[in-house]
Amino acid sequence: MEIKGTIIYALPETSGVSKAGNAWKKKEYVLENTEGQFPRRVAFTCFGENADKINLKVGDVATVYFDIESREWNGKWFTDIRCWRADVENATPAATAPAPAAAAPGAVPPPPAVPGGGDDEFPF
Repeated sequence: MEIKGTIIYALPETSGVSKAGNAWKKKEYVLENTEGQFPRRVAFTCFGENADKINLKVGDVATVYFDIESREWNGKWFTDIRCWRADVENATPAATAPAPAAAAPGAVPPPPAVPGGGDDEFPF
């Protein structure tokens, strides 16, 4: 599957060691697609060696290729969107890209401003 849009968040890389003793790392991004009537935001992950190969920046317009996978744990289902390739159409120079504010580990960044300046996110 694929989706095209603008990278609006590039979260810090996370890493760790599995129970089996294998090192792992991942990068998470949020892409905003504005092709339809309403913008769609998609959070996706680059895992393992793809975390090294795929390096996106805020402001990049990219086509992201991904697989969707769901798994069950303790009666609950979790879905991952894992990116395996990203083609950047117009890379944003690092000097002009807005940097995300420094936050405590695990903190969720605030959402971008809503067009029109309204307090709610609903267009109606």
